[in-house]
Amino acid sequence: MLKNKVAVITGASRGIGKEIALEMARAGANVAILYNGNTEKAEEARAEAENLGITARIYKCNVASADDCAQVSTQIISDFGTADILVNNAGITRDALMFQMKEDEFDSVIATNLKGAFNMTKNFARHFIRKRTGRIINITSVSGMMGNPGQANYSASKAGLIGLTKTAAKELASRGITCNAIAPGFIETDMTSSMPEGTLDTAKKAIPLGRLGKPADIAALAVFLASDLASYITGEVIKVDGGLYI
Repeated sequence: MLKNKVAVITGASRGIGKEIALEMARAGANVAILYNGNTEKAEEARAEAENLGITARIYKCNVASADDCAQVSTQIISDFGTADILVNNAGITRDALMFQMKEDEFDSVIATNLKGAFNMTKNFARHFIRKRTGRIINITSVSGMMGNPGQANYSASKAGLIGLTKTAAKELASRGITCNAIAPGFIETDMTSSMPEGTLDTAKKAIPLGRLGKPADIAALAVFLASDLASYITGEVIKVDGGLYI
């Protein structure tokens, strides 16, 4: 479905981002794996992707930095010769109740989750506009749609990402570029595995399907949205949450 395309995925050294990179590689795309922390994990993701018969490269980038994003986008386009797909997946949490939340805990989450997506979209949109084609996929969250106690920063960042998605879709549609968002619910990742067992049990009871999702559930939808099959879909927010927020 994505043969010979070049996909750029932020936060792709582990979890949902890594699974999206691997699933796009299985679909034939060459992948640029962006990370900001563990180089060893990023190298592991690159090796797994290349074992699927495509070209993969890793790039260290703090998406909250406009300079980092400008430099890495230029480098990726130089290395691969082009870019076709951008997946804004990088995200962090700094959970606390609002009255206990520190200013830097709020600011850092907004900077990474929301400003980071803006920085990457701004840089790659220029390239997509010249090509008159491109796919932008933002990984938001049902927390940005329904709110979540202890996540004023995270929920606000993900709600903002929905607004960014719809605005980008309207601004870029005339150039053949689509922009959509995927809103996961509770997914089996390092983030959810660190939650207290009682909290996870409560979460599962609130999910009509009665279980957590898997990163593959998100990755499959990302591949579809990046493919020609989704060429007439833009500005959408698609929940993948087992029915949590109906």
